[in-house]
Parts: sequence; C-alpha cells; structure tokens
Amino acid sequence: MLVRSFGLNDFIFLLESLRWTLVLTAIALTLGGIAGLFIALARVSPLMPLRFATATYIQIIQGSPVLMILFLSYYGLSLIGFQLPALVAASISMSIYVSGYLGDIWRGCIEAVPKPQWEASECLGMTRVQQFRHIILPQALRIALPPTTGFAVQVVKNTSITSIIGFVELSRAGQLINNSTFQPFRVFLTVAAIYFVICYPLSRLSGWLERKLNVGSSH
Repeated sequence: MLVRSFGLNDFIFLLESLRWTLVLTAIALTLGGIAGLFIALARVSPLMPLRFATATYIQIIQGSPVLMILFLSYYGLSLIGFQLPALVAASISMSIYVSGYLGDIWRGCIEAVPKPQWEASECLGMTRVQQFRHIILPQALRIALPPTTGFAVQVVKNTSITSIIGFVELSRAGQLINNSTFQPFRVFLTVAAIYFVICYPLSRLSGWLERKLNVGSSH
C-alpha cells in the first residue's frame, strides 16, 4: 500500500472542503432561521393548540441526536423512494436541527422584551402584526443577536456529522486524507485548527455583541 506524507495539496483540499462546511452552515442557518422564526412566533401565539404543537416539535428536535435526524433524511427517505443527494439530505437535517433550537432561543428573546412595551403597544391600539413589526421584534432582534451568533458556532461544528453519509465537508476531507497518509495527528490537528479559526472569532463576536448591546441589563 502506497503511503505518502501530508502535503500542500492535502491542505488545499481541506480548504476547498471547508467551503462546503460553510455552505452547509449558511443553508442551515437560513432555512432553519426562517422556520425558527415562525416557530418562535407560534410559541407566543394566543392560540393554545399552536403553542402546544410547536412546543412538542421543539422537544422532539432538541431531544433527538442530529445523527438520527440525518439518518432519517438520508436512509429513511430512500426506503420510501426518495433518494436524496448527500448535500440535500444534510441541508434538510441541519435545517430541522437549527429550527428547533433557534425557535426556542428566539421565543425566549421575544418574551424577554419588557412587559410595559407590550402593554404600551396594546394601549396604542396596534394590531398583533403591528405590535410585533414595530415594537416587539426590533427589540427582540437586539436581544437575539448574541445567542444566535453563539449558536452558529455549534452549527459549524455539527456539520461534521454529515461526513457519515459521505458528504465531503472539512471532517470528511480529513478522513480521506488520513486514509492515504496514515498521519492522524498531523491531519486532524490541522482540521481542528481550521475549525478553531472559524469558530473562535464567532465566539468572541457573540461575547462582544452581548456586552455592546447590554443584553441582560435591566430595563
């Protein structure tokens, strides 16, 4: 068996695979964020059945490993005739995972808007839609920025799970390189360093936003 050293071409391959990690992260945050917004709004709805349904959805998603959602999307759907490409299955799975968490995070941010703001908008005769559009959501957005940025770090790291269905993102690229170089320390330390370069600034940004926006301060 031909064994070679970890070289520049391998590092370039890792960087090219990082692109797919970032693409998958962007897709998951976009689609999962859209679904999460509707879930968050449903969670604070005056309609009890809607609140119950979305609360149940959140509990199921947060109580299930991302890996199980991925298996159901990739292998489960294929059993009923839907053979999805790895990128599509990974995008669906990660978006579902993101929606369950962002829906809960954003629900908490909406409810964190001080009660007098709700009461004042009601006194002005605003409809529910006007109340959210002009008063509640702009303030909730300010509260939501730090935890949402922090959660993005978890999404970046969890994309590594999709390597199990053959999707070639950063972790999978590391596995492929290691299979031909048999230098796990060098290969996976490099992979870890790339993840760190992406995730550490996001973590710092989350902390900076929290301090800058005074999230958690009394109103």
